Amino acid sequence: MSKLTLGSYPHLLGFEQLERLLERSAKSGNDGYPPYNIEQTSDNSYRITLAVAGFAEEDLSITVEDRQLVIRGRQADDSEGRVFLHRGIAARQFQRMFVLADGVEVGEAVMENGLLHVDLSRAVPDAVVQTINIRKG
Repeated sequence: MSKLTLGSYPHLLGFEQLERLLERSAKSGNDGYPPYNIEQTSDNSYRITLAVAGFAEEDLSITVEDRQLVIRGRQADDSEGRVFLHRGIAARQFQRMFVLADGVEVGEAVMENGLLHVDLSRAVPDAVVQTINIRKG
């Protein structure tokens, strides 16, 4: 049995990049930490909210790498000299990746009450109808 790809459909021309994008997002391997929400705030804007309690702004980095929004968190280990009877709050690092479509731009990021909000917006292209002239050969 052969694997069906977008390239095997003759009416889907130029979608090879979409297939690579789907494979890349499936391999991102996010483990569920930190939890997050994605909400649509208008027809052309979105907000990603991550629960990052215990992280300070300087512990977080937000980058766009090859059309992927990458949010990383790394806390310094401040347990030296402290004796824990129970340690249920781990200072662990994380990396969350979100694949961005063409035309989606990252706006501002705001930290509020242990939640990191990252705003995204989609550029609205002008509706264009293109007429192709037929040349006599």
